[in-house]
Amino acid sequence: MEDSNKWSSRLGFILASAGAAIGLGAIWKFPYVAGTSGGGAFFLLFIIFTLFVGLPLLLAEFVIGRSTGKEAVSAYKALAPKGWPWIGKLGVASSVLLLAFYSVVGGWILLYTILSISGDLLGKEYGPLFDTIIANPFVVVGAQAVFLLINIIVVSVGVQKGIERANKYMMPALFIFFIVLVVRSLTLPDAMEGVRFFLKPDFSAITGQSVLFALGQSFFALCVGLSCMVTYSSYLDKSVSLTRSAGSVALLNIFVSLLAGLAIFPAVFSFGIEPTEGPGLLFVALPSSVFEQMPFGVVFLTIFLILFLFATLTSSFSMLEIITSALGKGEVEKRKKFSWIGGIIVFVVGVFPALSYGVLSHVTLFNKNIFDLFDFLVSNMMLPLGSLAISIFVGYRMKRETLLEEFQSGSSIGKRVFILWLFLLKYLLPLIIIVVFLGGLPIWK
Repeated sequence: MEDSNKWSSRLGFILASAGAAIGLGAIWKFPYVAGTSGGGAFFLLFIIFTLFVGLPLLLAEFVIGRSTGKEAVSAYKALAPKGWPWIGKLGVASSVLLLAFYSVVGGWILLYTILSISGDLLGKEYGPLFDTIIANPFVVVGAQAVFLLINIIVVSVGVQKGIERANKYMMPALFIFFIVLVVRSLTLPDAMEGVRFFLKPDFSAITGQSVLFALGQSFFALCVGLSCMVTYSSYLDKSVSLTRSAGSVALLNIFVSLLAGLAIFPAVFSFGIEPTEGPGLLFVALPSSVFEQMPFGVVFLTIFLILFLFATLTSSFSMLEIITSALGKGEVEKRKKFSWIGGIIVFVVGVFPALSYGVLSHVTLFNKNIFDLFDFLVSNMMLPLGSLAISIFVGYRMKRETLLEEFQSGSSIGKRVFILWLFLLKYLLPLIIIVVFLGGLPIWK
């Protein structure tokens, strides 16, 4: 593998991995799922699942990728040629579906960014504007195409010059502005009601569905179950500590989820907006509740939308990368070709969720439109299934010596932590995933 297709540093890898994890899952999806699933109780469940389910699985994907130095499908094939490469193929298929509806939201953000830069956004009736945008087939499909084009251009350049370079600029800027936004949101009237809703657990609001959503969110937000992190870690040097890197990514993700909740829920309660409004919460609540009331609101809204776009892109880069690398099977010289092929495949599939709030709004299954169905299939079915398979594969199929070597490489963590990690993967995690997964199947509704 050429050096340009490896991470240049540990920081580059952590920022890219954090960028893959910190995106729509933490900023857009988390607040509205928490709003419909118990607020603080959901957040507590999310933290528990992230640390004890998501983090061990993230580390498992890191181990698979770096131990082989290969992309998702080839990595499983190298470790266990018979019967196991389907995990990587499932990850690629999941990435196609995930990026298909993810790019729809990316297109919405891109449209809002353009409107804000042009001065045509602030002062609008945000609810009707959002409804109009997502119902217009030409606008949403066109915006989705442009969003995917940006992904194709970055991924086609390479790991170091494309993905890593983009993350090094986008991620720090996102953190800085998010903190500014939280400070502003907390100074709104009645902001503390939103804080209490978000941070004070109300366990009476928790249902089996809420637990499923919290587990699905921990997969979605950490980008585990897709084997995406298998691909990312395959570009990593042996001297880098996988345990510290995985821990950094998990903690950064929880921190951003906390910031997202503190930015949105105080604004929601301050201006009497229902926290159960759904995905439109971000496109309606923040512009009307925060930026309309803020000095130089146009400037702040534009910056926020640009940075939100950055976060969305850093996650989508990882999804297109797993598709591209799986198609190319290590042929670095054909990266540009396979980036385009992967992007076009995602675009074709993504047209259906893009139209699900407009001309295809009548198409439903299990009371879900196409967009929500894609979301449910990936977040609550395919990601848990992929995570279960990865847990079993690492726990029972990989050689213990290989696991210990990768676990301790570049790290001073003792063998007891390794034993705990392996115990979680072999016994506790599969049980948790199976119970919650079965409890959330539509047949029980």
